Amino acid sequence: MAKSTPEEIRARFDGDVERFSSLETGQTAAMDSRLMLDLISRAARAVNPEARSLLDIGCGAGNYTLALMNVLRIEDATLVDLSRNMLDRAVERLAGAGPVRTEALQGDIRELVLGRERFDIAVAAAVLHHLRSEAEWRRVFQAIHDALRPGGSFWIADMVDHESAAIQDVLWNRYGDYLSGIKDASYRDHVFQYIEKEDTPRSATFQMQLLLETGFDTVDLLHKNGPFALIGAVKR
Repeated sequence: MAKSTPEEIRARFDGDVERFSSLETGQTAAMDSRLMLDLISRAARAVNPEARSLLDIGCGAGNYTLALMNVLRIEDATLVDLSRNMLDRAVERLAGAGPVRTEALQGDIRELVLGRERFDIAVAAAVLHHLRSEAEWRRVFQAIHDALRPGGSFWIADMVDHESAAIQDVLWNRYGDYLSGIKDASYRDHVFQYIEKEDTPRSATFQMQLLLETGFDTVDLLHKNGPFALIGAVKR
């Protein structure tokens, strides 16, 4: 099956801003989304307690930036998303949450120039599974590494694949049970259909190794449940 283009993905999210403006409605398909949001907030504060600048990749309606603003004195937030509608909502929500300078960049993270040593923290939540080739993953990780200041941290909360096909089947079936439990089998099938159409996740081990190869010094798996994982990396 041919995967969705960035334009097709953008169009889907353009029409789903209201749902993604809340974790209760926007992240129900992801297992442990609230826990991962809390863990990123706590871990980022522990690693970078003096952080002032944030890069939010695939920011959606701004949930992760808002959570980090609650625990850190973020002064500058650079928001990246394919969807202009999502960016507009994120900027609106941030403006009501406190004094923060925002830069909203509509575009594909594979194509944007992020600069060097600009950010204390970078976060990518439910977005990198849209990357396709290993070369794209490597290029994006390298750009994020270079854009972080020394001591900066990068946090990934996303769907992951598995090295073993047998393990993949076990955990995918468990995820199907989770989706059916939220609503019903038709909801499970709907989610599986758009994952098949849009997504190309990579394993946690692939991502952690690639983070090290692109220059991060320490990498940790903070949480994993079924086909979802939270990974943190620090640049020295």
